[in-house]
Amino acid sequence: MPENGRSGEDSAVLFLENKGLEIVCRNFRHRGGEVDIIAQEGQTLVFIEVKTWSVLGMDALEHGIDQKKQRRIIETAKYFLSVNRKYRYMGIRFDVVFITPRLITHLESAFMERV
Repeated sequence: MPENGRSGEDSAVLFLENKGLEIVCRNFRHRGGEVDIIAQEGQTLVFIEVKTWSVLGMDALEHGIDQKKQRRIIETAKYFLSVNRKYRYMGIRFDVVFITPRLITHLESAFMERV
């Protein structure tokens, strides 16, 4: 992983822990998909994509997390839930943590599975 991506994820973890989320797993991979951070907030399991950009603004976020990327994250989340049955009765949410040199923005429920 590029250094700025790793340090961005480390910053996101500290930010999320300070908000009271409990980190369950980092960099969970399955068949071409990856979830950067999986955390628990109360009875909700949160699948989190971290985007660290030094130049682009948040308006470019839709290009960084397009529908194809969202589908891969959702499929990876489904696999995580199938092999970690203890979370099966929890609610789930897909968040994005957007990191720039000056700001960390946590977008809760940034996307969801389209039926």
